[in-house]
Amino acid sequence: MATTTVYKEPAPRVDAENPLESMMSRFNVATEILGLDDETYNVLKAPDKQVIVHIPVTMDNGKVRVFEGYRVIHNTILGPSKGGIRYDKNVHLDEVKALAAWMTWKCAVVDIPYGGAKGGIICDPTTMSPGEIERLTRGYTLALKDVFGPDKDIPAPDMGTGPREMAWLMDEFSKTVGATSPAVVTGKPLVMGGSLGRTEATGRGVMVSALAAMKKLGMDPNKASAAVQGFGNVGSWAAKLLCEQGVKIKAVSDVSGAYWNDNGINIDEAIAYKNAHKGRLDGYTGAVLMENADDLLLADVDVLVPAAVEDVITEHNAHDIKARLIVEGANGPTSASADPIINEKGIMVVPDILANSGGVTVSYFEWVQNRQGFKWTEEMVTERADRIMSDAFEKVYATSQKYKIPMRIAAYVVAIDKVAQTYKYRGGF
Repeated sequence: MATTTVYKEPAPRVDAENPLESMMSRFNVATEILGLDDETYNVLKAPDKQVIVHIPVTMDNGKVRVFEGYRVIHNTILGPSKGGIRYDKNVHLDEVKALAAWMTWKCAVVDIPYGGAKGGIICDPTTMSPGEIERLTRGYTLALKDVFGPDKDIPAPDMGTGPREMAWLMDEFSKTVGATSPAVVTGKPLVMGGSLGRTEATGRGVMVSALAAMKKLGMDPNKASAAVQGFGNVGSWAAKLLCEQGVKIKAVSDVSGAYWNDNGINIDEAIAYKNAHKGRLDGYTGAVLMENADDLLLADVDVLVPAAVEDVITEHNAHDIKARLIVEGANGPTSASADPIINEKGIMVVPDILANSGGVTVSYFEWVQNRQGFKWTEEMVTERADRIMSDAFEKVYATSQKYKIPMRIAAYVVAIDKVAQTYKYRGGF
């Protein structure tokens, strides 16, 4: 059966040892710049609600296993909370708390009326049958039926989940309220109210952010080159869309290695090859296999798009980066230790909470369409998503110029200021 790639809401990097410290370090810098008062600081640093549930599931062998699950609502001052659900054996509460906070900042950066949330279940979906995963999903939904709701908390796919799980969640929640409720969740199959344009949403946001940054730097896309690390959904779409804008993609990489073509890689051809070879570029002949895949990050190109995994740009390699612009398609590809080096080199970075927020933007569009009961065209989705991404970039850039701070910290300043001002106008806490 053919499969369709769908967007999943990306969430910024979580440090494996202390995710809350990773989030709070940049949060603290931004709040100092804003001169945030102690009361607002204390409200924003802590989640509004943390729910821990234990879900009994009858496994295929007839035995009952109890799974631990979480849902953290970080903030709802801007609107209902929004965030994915991940199924992973390494899920833990601090991770979910950090990701929920990041969703608050991400939604605020792109100015959509959501707060932040995140959920997770400690499990290994790769070892479970579809029936076991369905029973787990439905059990989790029932346990959180008083938390979820189109006006309260709206889940979405994340690591280990996808449209299938969101369909089960919507169905189970609909049973509890006695009516079909598509707006309770996003990332659904198209036939159940999913949105057109979601597959390329995150990669498209990377492209829009890159073009906006290139304009500020005086770079002509038709004379610029780029390297894209990661050729999954985000990276391949970013490469394809940048190529369509005239950017020469000289290097791409996936788990099989990094591939270089000084004359530019034919991205459509590379995507077709990947799709025909189980999602991998093994054996691709349209470019030369680089001896060291990590050298892609140090390639002599104008634009670097890390769209694979976290912490690939570190204090150990940041000094050797040649690109003038880094656009973060991945979640947390730049470690905190690399930030000062990159800033000193004068490299502009469009941070992950801005550059890859196209996914949550189209998630918002799906929710709007569900509530309207009206399907938008793909052209309408992409036009509106592009405008939101462009406006968000301009606001973050203006903030970085105003305070003379890097774009990453500027994104946090924009987000935190929006949430803090909303508390002020609504009359406090």
